[in-house]
Amino acid sequence: MVDEPFVIRSDVGGVATLRLNRPKQFNALGSEMLAELQAQLDGIRTSEAVRVVVIAAEGRAFCAGHDLKELQAHPDKAYYDALFARCSAMMLTINNMPQPVIARVQGIATAAGCQLVAQCDLAVAADTAEFATSGIRYGLFCSTPAVPVSRNVNRKHAFEMLITGDFISAQEAAREGLINKAVPVETLDDEVARLCAAIVRRPQVAVATGKGMFYKQLEMGIAPAYAFAGEAMACNLIHADAQEGVLAFTEKRAPVWG
Repeated sequence: MVDEPFVIRSDVGGVATLRLNRPKQFNALGSEMLAELQAQLDGIRTSEAVRVVVIAAEGRAFCAGHDLKELQAHPDKAYYDALFARCSAMMLTINNMPQPVIARVQGIATAAGCQLVAQCDLAVAADTAEFATSGIRYGLFCSTPAVPVSRNVNRKHAFEMLITGDFISAQEAAREGLINKAVPVETLDDEVARLCAAIVRRPQVAVATGKGMFYKQLEMGIAPAYAFAGEAMACNLIHADAQEGVLAFTEKRAPVWG
């Protein structure tokens, strides 16, 4: 009997959906899950056919973080170093790939699962979903989840999540910037599809340029950021799609992208 894949991929209309597929384990990010996610993202990042990536999950939970049983079974610092390095590499792949990545959150997202939501470029959740950086409840401060969480959520609220491990609702997560929107579960797929369609309609070069520019300038001072942004806009503007967009605007017609 063939084992079920850890990640199920489906492609429709330029959108690649990666569905975490260990519902009985609450889609924990064990070594095999991380390896499969990394392989899928690596395959997608160089594909011109894929315009948007959606990370979704099977079952009641979106992702419960690292597999605590696996961590307990390997009480060795070298093992932990390697595991967290692999997880960080996968998270950075999301950041560095040209396609926008959307988290479709149907259930709880805790610890590294909350990290995964924060790392995605966009996130839409069911209004019944909950979020927590809960490691501190088990004596483990969520240090790696703190990296993207603190870059999305107001500093004091981020630290409160990290230092208490308390759950927050989807509505609060939306207010604090962890996710874009909380919607009724019956409209979750419609809202994700709306976002995907809005991105697919835009010229591919502008989306890829914009994503890369957005994250790079955040790490700069304001003057270098303006210099970098100006160069990015100039490079973008000489591309045929941008020239067509400007011409279409002046001619009062819909653009025809290359």
